[in-house]
Amino acid sequence: MDLQSIKNRFGIIGSSPALNFALQVAAQVANTDLTVLIVGESGVGKEAFSHIIHSLSARKHNPFIAVNCGAIPEGTIDSELFGHEKGSFTGAVDSRKGYFETVNGGTIFLDEIGEMPLGTQARLLRVLETGEFIRVGSSKVQKTDVRVIAATNRDLLQQVDAGKFREDLYYRLSTVPIRVPSLRDRKEDIPLLFRKFVVDFAERYRTTPVQLDDDARQKLVNYTFPGNVRELKNLAEQISVLASDKQVNIRELERFLPANNGNRLPVLAANSGGSPPNEFANEREILYKLFFDMKKDVTELKRLFFEVTQNPGVVQQNPAMMAEMAQLQAQSFPQQQAFMPHDFNQQMIVHQPQQSAPVILNNGDIHDHVEVEESLNIMDKEKELIVKALKKHKGKRKDAALDLGISERTLYRKLKEYNIDE
Repeated sequence: MDLQSIKNRFGIIGSSPALNFALQVAAQVANTDLTVLIVGESGVGKEAFSHIIHSLSARKHNPFIAVNCGAIPEGTIDSELFGHEKGSFTGAVDSRKGYFETVNGGTIFLDEIGEMPLGTQARLLRVLETGEFIRVGSSKVQKTDVRVIAATNRDLLQQVDAGKFREDLYYRLSTVPIRVPSLRDRKEDIPLLFRKFVVDFAERYRTTPVQLDDDARQKLVNYTFPGNVRELKNLAEQISVLASDKQVNIRELERFLPANNGNRLPVLAANSGGSPPNEFANEREILYKLFFDMKKDVTELKRLFFEVTQNPGVVQQNPAMMAEMAQLQAQSFPQQQAFMPHDFNQQMIVHQPQQSAPVILNNGDIHDHVEVEESLNIMDKEKELIVKALKKHKGKRKDAALDLGISERTLYRKLKEYNIDE
């Protein structure tokens, strides 16, 4: 079947080279039993490619099922995929077949495969290698003949490096990788897709299709669409329903576009060498950077404080040094009151770096001073924040996860990972 026939059959709109290549690979691999890994950003249409592969394969008359691995709780995903025996866990009032058993002879599409727990990944690897699986609570090995198509919007190699995805499973899944291009990589297809969507919505709502003038069309093409085709479809529906005029100009279009377009992650300014800004791929890199900068500030503050205490008179002649110390302290310890002494001529003995010594003030008081290097281990900090959030919300996971800015499922995984007792 040629590419145009595939596009017509499955409603694929566009003619960009990247899209055509992805469709060509899908058509070539369809009539085999090879495992396929579909990679692409959220909203590009990865599931549509799984339907294309199944429909063009010899299994097309057998069952097809799509499973979102990120939507199934970690405690039940093994049962959903592989089934369970009666009494194998609380609530298992009867035996149940899993997807790999019910779809025998067909195709299973595992969406968001990067969200799959490590234990389930090991079970999946065995199915891919031997076609065998065991129900939860059973010791009987069963066979299945299922073709697996997986999809993810994550970089699985980064997940492998972080210990969150099995390396052997990654290479087993990516026998044939298919990369679905983002919408900003196929800008020439944006006007065609938009026109198709507004015509469909006009038929649904029995109205006249909206049209964009030249400036509005160019604005639409230059928009980056972080949500890809899904976002474009939502935008077309909003304009079809809410636009005050069926001839949409650029001002009218801007009403429906988000105010802040582009990368929604924090970005560092360019460094002194003029290099481009660093864009962080995930929240862990952001935390690493924050802790690294904090450590530099603390080190610089220690250096300045030691210099001032060794030469008390220098600060009177150099007020800028005192201002710099206050600024560094405010950045590094915003919750603490300034500890700068008002009189730098006070008699004091200051510990040398890497040593612990008493501090003797002029009023005769002696205070033990022990320098403790604060741990900047990211896992320690993450665990500490989770414990604080749980205490704050009296053990309520949902509220704690919301406060931490993570999903409840991710919090549950972190509790197990760090062995935190609630």
